[in-house]
Order: sequence, then structure tokens, then C-alpha cells
Amino acid sequence: MCRLAAYLGPAIPLQQLLLEPPHSLYRQSWEPRELTYAKLNADGYGFGWYGPDDKPAIYTSALPIWSDSNLPHLARSLSQPLWLAEVRSATPGNPVHQFNTAPFLDDTLLYVHNGFIREFHRQVLQHINAMLEPGIAADINGNTDSEYLFACLRQLLADDPGLSIPAALERLFELLADWAGDYPALMNFVITDGQRLYATRHGFNHECPSLYYTTDDELFPGGQVIASECLTGDSFWSPVPEHHILILDPEKPPELQAL
Repeated sequence: MCRLAAYLGPAIPLQQLLLEPPHSLYRQSWEPRELTYAKLNADGYGFGWYGPDDKPAIYTSALPIWSDSNLPHLARSLSQPLWLAEVRSATPGNPVHQFNTAPFLDDTLLYVHNGFIREFHRQVLQHINAMLEPGIAADINGNTDSEYLFACLRQLLADDPGLSIPAALERLFELLADWAGDYPALMNFVITDGQRLYATRHGFNHECPSLYYTTDDELFPGGQVIASECLTGDSFWSPVPEHHILILDPEKPPELQAL
């Protein structure tokens, strides 16, 4: 399990999302309020953004977020209109390693996952490996369910170039519902193509992890934010309904689609 956050709006320094809120991801690394299966998120952290070439970029570390002496300087100096970030709590079978630390990316997408699939390596991995083309499989560096699910999503999008991200997510969840069988699978994703944020609050055989969003928080004027736990006062935030996709677009009101 992990805690995640994403921002879309006028450019802000990274510290405004990651460090400054009263209940920031930095604080959630040692004092989460709604984490189900762990007490800390101390198994690494990372953040992602889009560079001048419009391609995604990431910074990841296997250190606890509070142990990275580079972070205060980076967070103060880097400013972007889109951020994606996560603090990690590793699950059994997925060792603490930089390769296992989100965000994950390809040439166009950034992705983070809060959740897990019980018995993933025994129950689900074989099905994903069977569907992956060599080029996508070769991009996998770690062994987490999170990275393999991202590869599966990428494969679905590659197989059908006309498929939207929400439609690809629905198709992925249909496959996972069959592959996971009776095992719990928690599927809170945030994905971005650099233009919009797509978030899911979903799961099988278990209640869904917490997920919230806001479009009018005073700390983020003109911005839209998604987070596992409210970063500021609850009055500015709304829960994403269970089994829904949330779409945030800078030009449109938030959109919720049932899964």
C-alpha cells in the first residue's frame, strides 16, 4: 500500500504539493490516517512531471522521503503545471528498490498505483506475461504488481490505438477480475497523458482504498488535486466514489464514470 497525490493547473513548485500542505505526502510517510495494511510509507518515494519536450520524466528514490537530503532543494526549485507523486509502503514479495518505486512511465504516460493484488506473482503474473509484446515486456525493470499492471495497460492501448484511457482501464479491470479470482485486488491508479489526470478508486474482494479530489482548495488556486488522503481541511475535498474513474481536465468540470 502507498499514498499518492497528483496536481493539474497553473505551475507550482513541487514543495507546494509534496511538502507544504498540513497533511502532505511528506507527513503521510510517517503519519497516514487511512492506510489499511501498514503504519508507515517509508519504502521509497518518487515524483513525475513533463519536460520541455512534452515527454514524462521521473525522480525516484528507495530512501524514505524524509531521508533524501536532495528533496528540499529540488522541491523549492522545480515548478510545473502537472505533478504526480507517491510515497511507498512495500508489500511482501516486492522488495524495496529504486526499480520498484513509482511513478512509472513510457514515452507519453505517467502512472502511480495505490494497492496490491494478493498472490499476484502466482495468480496473475503469468496472464500478463502471456499478453505482453517483447518491446513492452523489455521496459519492465522491477517486479511489482504496479509496474506489470502499467505494462498491461500500455499493451491494451498499443493493441487498439483508438482506445481511450478510461476504456483501456475498464478493459484491464475486466481481465483482472477474472485473473485474480477470489483474491483481494486494490486498484487505485492515477495516470496522466500530460493533458488530463485519470484516477480510479476500484477493487475486487475488498473495500476500495481511500481517494479524494478537490478543485477549489485555497492552497492550490486554479488547480485540481487528487490524493489518497486530504492534504488540507476536509471541507475542500470530495471522496471519489468506489468503483469509479475520475477525469480531471483543465478546461472542464470534474467527470466521474462508473466502472
